[in-house]
Amino acid sequence: MKKLTGVYHNEQQHWVGDGFPVRTLFSYDRLGQAISPFLLLDYAAPYHFDPTLAQRGVGSHPHRGFETVTLAYKGEVTHKDSHGGGGTIKTGDVQWMTAGAGLVHQEFHSEDFAKTGGLFEMVQLWVNLPTADKMTAPKYQAIEAATFPQISLDAFGSQLRVIAGRFADQQGPAMTYSPVNVWDVSLKSEQVQDFYVPVGHNSLLVVLDGRVNVNITNEIVDHSVVLFANDADPHIHIEALSDAQFLILTGQPLNEPIEGYGPFVMNTQEEIIEAFNDFNNGKFGQIKAEI
Repeated sequence: MKKLTGVYHNEQQHWVGDGFPVRTLFSYDRLGQAISPFLLLDYAAPYHFDPTLAQRGVGSHPHRGFETVTLAYKGEVTHKDSHGGGGTIKTGDVQWMTAGAGLVHQEFHSEDFAKTGGLFEMVQLWVNLPTADKMTAPKYQAIEAATFPQISLDAFGSQLRVIAGRFADQQGPAMTYSPVNVWDVSLKSEQVQDFYVPVGHNSLLVVLDGRVNVNITNEIVDHSVVLFANDADPHIHIEALSDAQFLILTGQPLNEPIEGYGPFVMNTQEEIIEAFNDFNNGKFGQIKAEI
C-alpha cells in the first residue's frame, strides 16, 4: 500500500468575505512541491445562513496563473468575471475557472439562496497551471451535477463522482491543462474500498466529514488531508469508521518553481510584480455592470 508521508488537520475557521466561513486544509506555502499541481484547498463546512436581502460573498478581486475549482455540496453561488464568464452553481454543480493571464471576478450567494437561507457547504480548490499555460486566455467551465459520472462502490449507497480525470472506465467532464484526477467520494460506515492512483502522481486524501482508516493503521478524522509518497505503489486502502465524505486528488507534478503572493501564483518574483502592475493598470479588465 502507498506510504503516508504526512497528515495535516485544521479546525481553525476564517471568513473569506462575508459569505464563506472556511478552513484551509492545505496550501502551497507550507507544502510546496509535495502537492503539485495542487496549490490550496478551502473547505466551507456546513454553515447555516439566515435569510437576507443583503449580498453575501466576495466582491471583485483578481487572479492570475492558476485555476479555481468550486464544488457546491449545499447552497448556491453566483459568479461573474471580467472575461465574460458567469452563472450560478447549485447543489452538486462544479465551477472550474481558469484565471490564466488574468481576470477579475466576484462570487456571491445566489439571490434565491440569500432570500431563503439554509445550509451552505462548499470546497474551493486551486490548481496550478504549467508555465507554458500560465498566460493562457481565461476560461470558465460551469459543470452541472448531472454531467458527472457517478459510480456505485457497494450495495450500501457508497458512491464516487468523477469530477476530473478518470476512474475505472469513466472520464470526468472537467477540462484540465495537466493530468489530474479529482474524485468525490461518499463512503458509508463500515464499508471498505481500495483505490488505485496513477504511478508518478502526487496523491492527496482530503477528509471533509466523518472518520476513516487509511491503509489499515491510520485513523483520520474530518477536516484533514493525508499526503502519500510519490512511489511505485498505487494502492490506497480506505475503511469508513462512520459515514464519510472525502476527495482523492492526484496529479502529475509540474516540477516548476512556485512563486505566489495573494491572488497570483507564477514562477518568479518578477512575474508577481508584473501581475500587480498589470492589474493596477487595468489589464485584467472589468466586470460589466448589469443594465
